[in-house]
Amino acid sequence: MNLANVLSLLAACLLSPVAGQEYKEAVELSSANHDHVLGSATVVFVAFCADWCPFSRRLKPIFEESAKVFHQENPQASAIWAIVDSQRQADIGDKYFVNKYPTMKVFVNGELISKEYRSTRSVEALTNFVKYQLSTAINEFSSQDQLSQEMDKSKRNVVAWLKKDGPEFANLKKVASILREDCSFWVPTDHFGTQTTENKLSFFDPDTNEEAKFTGNFNDYDFVKQWVTDKCIPLVREVTFENVEELTEEGMPFLIYFRDPDNKSTDKVFGEAVARELYDQRAAINPLLADGHKFAHPLKHLGKTKEDLPVLAIDSFQHMYLFPDMTQMNVPGKLREFVMDLHSGKLHKEFHENLDQRMIELAKAKAARGITDDHDTQAPSARPIDTTPPPSVFKELKPSDKRYSILQKSEL
Repeated sequence: MNLANVLSLLAACLLSPVAGQEYKEAVELSSANHDHVLGSATVVFVAFCADWCPFSRRLKPIFEESAKVFHQENPQASAIWAIVDSQRQADIGDKYFVNKYPTMKVFVNGELISKEYRSTRSVEALTNFVKYQLSTAINEFSSQDQLSQEMDKSKRNVVAWLKKDGPEFANLKKVASILREDCSFWVPTDHFGTQTTENKLSFFDPDTNEEAKFTGNFNDYDFVKQWVTDKCIPLVREVTFENVEELTEEGMPFLIYFRDPDNKSTDKVFGEAVARELYDQRAAINPLLADGHKFAHPLKHLGKTKEDLPVLAIDSFQHMYLFPDMTQMNVPGKLREFVMDLHSGKLHKEFHENLDQRMIELAKAKAARGITDDHDTQAPSARPIDTTPPPSVFKELKPSDKRYSILQKSEL
């Protein structure tokens, strides 16, 4: 390479903006620039909108103003704000399973994080959200005592001993930025970290208080990410009023273990039963723990109260089905049978078969007594209430049509 080419390349490097800084305003994300935009900044905040959607029309000017304000206040920040016209760029919405407008998703280091933005749609709230995504997701500790005092042992924690100038730490930093809502990440300060020369990565389980040690290749980002993800996102999660909307959008029926919040001793038993019986059903059923006091309404629909806890049920988003005998939950095969009966339609079929049988028995009893429907003014209801599966409660906690334009599956 001659001197002129070297000088030209050097000038281009010196004059080129920091990643993401070429976008001072919200950019339209399309199939043509999709890969370039997502790879051009640490954080890319994307709003999926549709012109026919009134909520999108309200959000769009706020989102555009937020982008301007953010870059004015944070000119060096590596962030891009992007808008998808979901009518003209339907393939992008399909790629990310967008089923409502507006939907706001965030990409960190080119990777989609699982949690959407669902909070206030204001300039202040949106800009603060992006600032948070750009902030460090890793906590530092300067001594073992400080770590013991500050680490919340009721949460999932990842502790790493890695050199901060190496690729191993860079991999951890990327993983932490994606999973910051699911785990707390800890590393020693530079001074304290010099006490060890060996790379170490450990996960501390709040349920068992056990330490799991990573034994793979620290330079293999995908392997590190998968290991940490498996630890930070458990097979059985807790459903709350804060995350229930997000969980409903995963689209899988809920298998809900309602229990007394003051007695979580059987959480582990349920988790072990799910791991043993339903591990291959992770894409077909959503096993969840629920506070039986806060979620008293679903229990009422099942004919249960907090006095009956623990209670196990399936909410298919059409009906709710009660596990018939809680003493059988840990019997090998029973939990799996319950879930597979949902998928096969057997649970719903049995309800209707029971209903038909009750109707036949009712007709026989009336005939034996010489009662006809024409003269029986006190006849029982034609459909006994207790044989009809209760309607879904959790479908009512899906995204509200007062906040989103919801797409039906036939529209996707």
